[in-house]
Amino acid sequence: MATLPNPLPKLATDPSGRSLGLQLPPGRLVDLTEDGPWHEPLLWHAEKPAAPGTWKALGAPAARAGLLPVLVDVGGGQGGPADWELMPRLMSYPGDHDAEDVLADYWEDWTQEGWGEEVEPFGAAWPGLAPAPAPTAVPDARAAQVADSLTDAASPWFRDARLALVPARRSADIPAAIGWAGPLNHDNDVARPCAVLRSWEDRFGVRVVGLGFDTLALSVAAPPSTREDAEAVAAEHFAFCPDNITQGSGSLRDYAEGLVGTHTWTFWWD
Repeated sequence: MATLPNPLPKLATDPSGRSLGLQLPPGRLVDLTEDGPWHEPLLWHAEKPAAPGTWKALGAPAARAGLLPVLVDVGGGQGGPADWELMPRLMSYPGDHDAEDVLADYWEDWTQEGWGEEVEPFGAAWPGLAPAPAPTAVPDARAAQVADSLTDAASPWFRDARLALVPARRSADIPAAIGWAGPLNHDNDVARPCAVLRSWEDRFGVRVVGLGFDTLALSVAAPPSTREDAEAVAAEHFAFCPDNITQGSGSLRDYAEGLVGTHTWTFWWD
């Protein structure tokens, strides 16, 4: 895998980003990991809370500069990315993993834990990938809409969302690119979940819109439109993040009801 050039070091001497074709508000570069400073910045994030329209205004020019947008929550009890104990040294490359193999491994692990009725109508055997529906929105446009909703003060997921920029090949790779450890108790190599996110990008027009210490928010351009398809997607969500069901809705069937036509998927790992 060829390493992408990282434009972020330029912001150390050009905080406005003009040399990259950007007009950035005051912000900070984050290079701190659990092992100390990384050899280069992992991300930049604004000092002030994001407002509606921020994502749309900066997303396209940032992408042209080799940076992808994501909202980071600095208002939780664990602080912001500089306090998250990022672990880039543990991360492999998302493209080296097969999404279905990853999900099948997770499904086997969790169904062996004794979850039975919770995953009906499925059983211990991995049910396979959900079908890809027809898109109902342009993925990047949907991402901007979902990002705006997460900047609302009433959002239950983000107390203080700041726009961040990350050097990554595609939106699905953002967690691995910064060494995010949100699902650490589930998998300490987040490149494997990112392989699933890549598959969701391809099938459902997903974008990684928000990251907290242990929370993930995705925009969805092509959500399931039927109960049957939603249950198939719910099976993937259970494998990806069982806490959504075992510590949330309680059953895959109930969880699936909330996926029909829903343009935001959120995940939380205990």
